[in-house]
Amino acid sequence: MDAIQCLETRMSVRGFTKDPVPRKLLEKIIATASRSPSYKNSQPWEITVLSGKKKQGLSAMLIDLLDKETPSSPDLPEPQSWPENEQARINELFAKRKELTGIDLTAPEIVIKAKKANFRFYGAPHGIFLYQDNSLSSWSLFDLGLFAQNLMLSAHAEGLGMVPQAFLTDYAKQVKEYLDIPESKRLVLGLSIGYPDMNSPANGFRTQRSPVSEIANFIE
Repeated sequence: MDAIQCLETRMSVRGFTKDPVPRKLLEKIIATASRSPSYKNSQPWEITVLSGKKKQGLSAMLIDLLDKETPSSPDLPEPQSWPENEQARINELFAKRKELTGIDLTAPEIVIKAKKANFRFYGAPHGIFLYQDNSLSSWSLFDLGLFAQNLMLSAHAEGLGMVPQAFLTDYAKQVKEYLDIPESKRLVLGLSIGYPDMNSPANGFRTQRSPVSEIANFIE
């Protein structure tokens, strides 16, 4: 597919087949994503891909921590408030999802259920964690965001599906210990990856985007 089609058709996939992705294909999409631009070509990204028993063990650990009501401590704190325009988009998303699926993302019991689905990687055969040295500046965090986007686009171009998951970083310290990631790294993002199951109801919901007139100013 061409670049424009890839951008326009990419979606967050939350339903996967059980088919594993070949190692060479995983390496290919990572290599493609590594072409991302970065401040002075610093390439401030590191990645861990996990599968099989290691992934299952992490899922079990995260769900156990949640069931024990262990306080979350992500390396990047969850936002506590949003500006008016951004909050309006979030409210619209929650209302639309509730209308179409009956799922109320503001209900505490639904949040717990959503977290457990995240911790199970939505049934995907592979999980990914992105991290970088915690001494790096906000510019490097921006660069890692570019890498994450290109990783998802590269996967989509190869017929794979991905979804970025902030919840997977809720227990950053425990995840880093489990995956032998040094404490000196900041865990930025978790993702699931695999072949999308487009028959899954989870993949039937699509989010909307604000029109250009709302986000862009043209000055002459």
